[in-house]
Amino acid sequence: MHTRIQTGNKRFQCGQCDKSFTYLSKLEKHNRIHTGEKPYQCSYCNKSFSQKCNLIVHTRIHTGEKPYQCSHCDKSFTDNDTLKKHTRIHTGEKPYQCSHCDKSFTQRGNLKLHTRIHTGEKPYQCSHCDKSFTASNAFKNHTRIHTGEKPYQCSHCVKTFSKKCNHTRHISIFHRQYSYTTKEKQMDSKISDIYSLSESKVAVKVEQAASETSETDSLGELKIEVKEEPIDMYE
Repeated sequence: MHTRIQTGNKRFQCGQCDKSFTYLSKLEKHNRIHTGEKPYQCSYCNKSFSQKCNLIVHTRIHTGEKPYQCSHCDKSFTDNDTLKKHTRIHTGEKPYQCSHCDKSFTQRGNLKLHTRIHTGEKPYQCSHCDKSFTASNAFKNHTRIHTGEKPYQCSHCVKTFSKKCNHTRHISIFHRQYSYTTKEKQMDSKISDIYSLSESKVAVKVEQAASETSETDSLGELKIEVKEEPIDMYE
């Protein structure tokens, strides 16, 4: 068996495509692409998978397990491939180079999409009209114009949306209290403290001005000039 790996002898040939494999077990896994067989069933939901390793990774969505920890920040991931892709954000590594221009990418999929700009390839054809697309997500968003499908349901009201970006925008505008990030909450808290401090300073200035007014002026109109001091919101 070891000799076959060294010599490149792949005697297990797929009957439906031109791929061949060194081991029978690898061929059996590959055949599931053609047959659609998915023998590995998730015990938490109705999803099933052609390979056991994919089921293991999927199950972590339910359990919350993220065993792959980034060594540069506090993020962790369910699988090693996602960790590798994330790590390139820190290292700046872009191993996928475009052969048509000087652009490079952190992920193979992004290179593939970019290359279509040069080749003009648009493999996703709408069955309702003559439009075609380079990316599957753009194709899916377009198809919903024809079907009327709106899969993104607001969890705070009855509105539904065909695009995820519109769903996110809706929540940020109309349900902002639910869409705050930790950073936004901290900023709002800081702004609130600044306004409270500003009002406090004004009240003190009014009190001081009133106490400095002579008794002879007490029956007349009390004119108090309050000078606004610039406040640094980001101090």
